[in-house]
Amino acid sequence: MPHFVIEYARDIENRYDINKVMQIAFDSGVESGVMQGVDIKVRARPYDHYRLANEGDDFLHVGVFLLQGRTDDQKEQIAVILRKNLQSYLVDVASISIDIRDMNPQAYKKRVL
Repeated sequence: MPHFVIEYARDIENRYDINKVMQIAFDSGVESGVMQGVDIKVRARPYDHYRLANEGDDFLHVGVFLLQGRTDDQKEQIAVILRKNLQSYLVDVASISIDIRDMNPQAYKKRVL
């Protein structure tokens, strides 16, 4: 915990290294000071089929899922750092968005070996 889920238009892979995008997300989480690197998990999902207002535009969206307990200011800090770092790398991506969600600690279960 926390989880960074990156969703993006597959054609971005033709211009950018998705592993670097994942590293930027990871590093941004650490940079925020709100979480530790040992806890961060990052995944990326490409989309072949999507529709935006302007046909031909591409997108990258990051959903950040955190256990409850962070303040709104802390969540905003994560979002601002993440957006800043992503837009400095993904200079021609039409839409970059961040959404931070709280997870219910009673409902979230995991098993780690």
